[in-house]
Amino acid sequence: MSRASYKTAWLILGPTASGKTAASIQLAKQLNTSIISADSRQCYREMSIGVAKPTMEELAAVHHDFINTHSIHETVDAKIFEQEALAAAEKVFEHHDHVVVTGGTGLYAKVFCEGIDELPNVDDRVRAEVRGQKRTVIQLQQWLKEIDPDYLQLTQETENPARLMRAIEVKLSSGRSVIEFRTGEKQQRPFAIRKYGIEWPREVLYARINQRVDEMFEAGLVEEATGLFAHKHLPAMQTVGYQEIFDYIDGKYSLETAREKIKQHTRNYAKRQMTWFRRDDDIVWKTYESLKLEGGRWKP
Repeated sequence: MSRASYKTAWLILGPTASGKTAASIQLAKQLNTSIISADSRQCYREMSIGVAKPTMEELAAVHHDFINTHSIHETVDAKIFEQEALAAAEKVFEHHDHVVVTGGTGLYAKVFCEGIDELPNVDDRVRAEVRGQKRTVIQLQQWLKEIDPDYLQLTQETENPARLMRAIEVKLSSGRSVIEFRTGEKQQRPFAIRKYGIEWPREVLYARINQRVDEMFEAGLVEEATGLFAHKHLPAMQTVGYQEIFDYIDGKYSLETAREKIKQHTRNYAKRQMTWFRRDDDIVWKTYESLKLEGGRWKP
């Protein structure tokens, strides 16, 4: 049996505020290895509080890859993540038999395990047109209905604004539907993959989300978002927690309304995350406490 057969990537998945960071750090310490973040926003250096980035103490306790690696002015997508995450995993496997991958971006977790289809390059002018102004999900759906109705009928991603914008970009740039580029072929990885999901009763998860938002405000979310207001048009800033503060700054509603909207939109996001993850039959679902043995050791 080759040494590669002993290499294992441990994926710790779940919705926002489920405890993935703490569980992953605990597991990484137990396995004496590092963590690859599968979060589409924590890679940006300029965003911290609003994306629940691990604390400085947590980052110091265990090495993390794909955190603070890019600027909001860069284009970061699933393909870039796949390339950088696999390179990071290969480097870890040079000295360790395990690596921990954690995050709530379901697409990133999927491409790490299975790869992603090659899509055509998007013209910069098209990207600017699609992402240059804020559009609701309904507006994006209507746009696709006009230029690529098959996409809406043949995909389960009709509520994901990032995926809707990507479909529009591909259609406008290539003249072909993004569906035409999907092969359905899964890439084989030179390591074993074990997936675990952290689940909570819905009312408990929602309470954790509400508490996290309150803690973000206490930690300085408003000040952080205010400092990024001039960049609110960038794709990276189309993020729950920042958009609501931008709307508050624009005078659309009060700060307290912004706080409640962040809680509501984060709960909605968590629901979409669970819908994505539940489609993956390879994920073994555990409660947060059931992952641990006495003495704090992780129990997979």
